[in-house]
Formats: sequence, structure tokens, C-alpha cells
Amino acid sequence: MTNGAWSGHRRFAYDLVRFAKPRLIAELGTLYGTSFFSFCQAVKDGNLPARCFAVDTWQGDPHTGYYGGDHIYEAVQTVTLREFPGIGYLVRSNFDQALAGFPDGSVDLLHIDGYHTYEAVLHDYTTWYPKLAENGIVLFHDIVVRLGDFGVYRLWERLSEHPHLEFPHSNGLGVLFPKGCPPAFRAVLEHKDELVAHYIHGT
Repeated sequence: MTNGAWSGHRRFAYDLVRFAKPRLIAELGTLYGTSFFSFCQAVKDGNLPARCFAVDTWQGDPHTGYYGGDHIYEAVQTVTLREFPGIGYLVRSNFDQALAGFPDGSVDLLHIDGYHTYEAVLHDYTTWYPKLAENGIVLFHDIVVRLGDFGVYRLWERLSEHPHLEFPHSNGLGVLFPKGCPPAFRAVLEHKDELVAHYIHGT
């Protein structure tokens, strides 16, 4: 999947994993795997001792539409098994059912990209927050979309009192540090305008 809404953030996602070196990555909402494969590729190329988990039903929702079969799940699984054995794992369930598989404080990088109503994304963030490690990072996609009942931007406005980065392109990506900012990122946040420009314009 090269032309989806997440495609503009692949380079940042890859560099983020190489820089932050998370031990456990959990993604809520995967679809074709654009973001998930970026995380996995960074782990593979960096030879990092990390595992990446993609949590999704692969059935769809009112925003993405309903898939009508297993073809998307099977395609993502095929790539995962071929390219990222021992790195990437698909968890085919809803987000609440998957919670029991992740100990509290274990997730270093959490990517929330499921159903995008305000109530849904608030629920995902609230229920998964205990799973986040100290100095853990949360990514939110679609933070600038204001169409229909999309409500991620409303939650982002509430949460952005925490240290954060914000990318306005490709439907918007929010990078949040809700449990403290890792020391390595403090200098980065002091120059975040330059960093954002770098990933938007390639400068």
C-alpha cells in the first residue's frame, strides 16, 4: 500500500523506531499494513530486539468500509511471515479483547488508528494507557481530519498539553509523550519546527 493516507508518514515512522529503539510496539488498526511494515522494517534493519504487534479485526468499520472477506488480512499476514519473521505478529481481535495479552507498562510505542469517532479514539486511548511504558510514545493518525463524525482532532486538542510533535500532512500525525519525555527527545522537541519541516518537505 503506497498511496494511502499513512504513506506520507512512513519515513518518520521508520526513523522514530530506529531512534527510540522501542522494545514492544503495538498498533491498533492496521488495514493494509503501511505503518506496521514501516515499524517492522526499522526493527529489521536496525537489528533491534523488538517485537511489533498489529491488532485489528480486518473486518472494517463505518469509516473504512467493511472488507467482505479475509483477503486483506491474508495479504498482510503473507508479507509479515515472509519479510518479518520473529518481528511482526498479527493479533486478529478487537482492541479490548487484545488488552489481556499486553502487561501493564509494557508498550513502548503505541499507534492508535482505529475507528475515528471521538468516543472511539478516547476509549482506545483510555483503555490502552495503562499498557504504556514510562516515557512511552503514542501516535495518533488523522488529527487534522474534520469530516463527518471524525473526532481524533478533538482528543488531540485535549492531549496536546503534554510534550508532543504534530505533522499536518497526510491527514495529520500526532506524536505524544503522555508519561514523560525520554531524555533523547528533549533536544528534538526544542527544534520540532525544523523536524516537522524536514519530514514534510524533505529538507
